[in-house]
Amino acid sequence: MKNLSIISLFLIFSCHNTVKENIKSEEFSLEDVLAQNNAGAEEAKKWLKKSIVEYFKADISEQDKIMKDMTTKKYYEFKNDAINVDLDVDGSLTLKQFQKKWENDYDTNFAGINTGFLISTQDWINVEVRKCEVETALLNVYTFNVILADDGFKAKYRRRIKVIKEDDKFLIDGIIELN
Repeated sequence: MKNLSIISLFLIFSCHNTVKENIKSEEFSLEDVLAQNNAGAEEAKKWLKKSIVEYFKADISEQDKIMKDMTTKKYYEFKNDAINVDLDVDGSLTLKQFQKKWENDYDTNFAGINTGFLISTQDWINVEVRKCEVETALLNVYTFNVILADDGFKAKYRRRIKVIKEDDKFLIDGIIELN
């Protein structure tokens, strides 16, 4: 019995050291992961603010192309469907068709039905980014709390914007319109 105890202890210590050595060779500190997430979030934030400003400064004939370039393909299709719900245009969906089509991908309750991209009006004078704060940052997926303002129309738009990094570029993959 005594020999069995000694052998068991020997096996436990030898396994413990092997596991410890393997962990050390692939060690990541929590600080490193957080620093990487924060750096990515700051980069995404700069991109988002710049992209929003460029979108609203662009000629109206260029805005669809800019929207397409700054969103994922899926979100672009989703938002275009939302804009055209119940309109008399080719490919428009009824509200029920829209909800059924997108219910598994996006929250259709905050889609901005029949409204523009990023703001809920079709017209604006000078849209500015008043606030853009990181809410979450994890594995190249970032969520921002954003307030856009148009002083000309005395309007504020609260948005929660999801940005992903895909193929070394940032793209919007969701906007929740909070007002």
